[in-house]
Amino acid sequence: MNKTVMQCKAELLRIFRNPYYVFWSLLMPILFYFIFTRIVNTGNGDPKLWQAHYLMSMTTFSVMGSSIMTLGIRLVQERTEGWATFMRITPLPGRIYFLGKMFGQTMMHIFSIILIFLAGYLMNGVSLSAYQWITCGLWILIGSLPFLAIGTLIGAMKRVDTASGVSNAVYMVLAVAGGMWMPIEVLPKLMQHISTWLPSYNYGNGAWQIVRGQSPEWSNVIISLGYLVIFMILSTYIRKKQEAV
Repeated sequence: MNKTVMQCKAELLRIFRNPYYVFWSLLMPILFYFIFTRIVNTGNGDPKLWQAHYLMSMTTFSVMGSSIMTLGIRLVQERTEGWATFMRITPLPGRIYFLGKMFGQTMMHIFSIILIFLAGYLMNGVSLSAYQWITCGLWILIGSLPFLAIGTLIGAMKRVDTASGVSNAVYMVLAVAGGMWMPIEVLPKLMQHISTWLPSYNYGNGAWQIVRGQSPEWSNVIISLGYLVIFMILSTYIRKKQEAV
């Protein structure tokens, strides 16, 4: 039990000392939220709804970023620096090492969700019912699973600079095309159609539906699960191929 607690504590400290996490997952979403709800006039007819909608956009943007970039780059760093190999020869059981990673990642997501929700409340007085706050938080936390699977795919890369460049590109494309920076209605028709099939749009749309007093659409759940299965199969296959070499 003591080993588990110490490993979880160590993973948590490593994550919160990571500059990628602090900048991409906390500072950038909160800065964007301030700019697009307090400075830029988006011309939205219902400012209160827009402030709640964009708060969910930036929270999903934050958690998606930490899943893809923080996890992916950290996995590559640990492998290239020999940390993963070192951990395998220590008496620490592999399951505790894995549990520590999952604990650290989950705590990071919960912290991001709470902090950005709090920023929305303090900046714009975003007002939702307790049910909406909780269900939005749970949707964002559980819906991050497909992006964690993308993070493990990124983590299979051999070089840190390659992983950093690829994860940045994937993250930005998914965010813009998925409607997290701006509603997909401003995109060309063809792009709008493509967006509805992206994991980022379906992730964000679940939370957008909740702040409108509705439930996430079944298509959001099914498409997200589909991506999760595909990315997990790909990640498992690549890791087995790497271990066999």
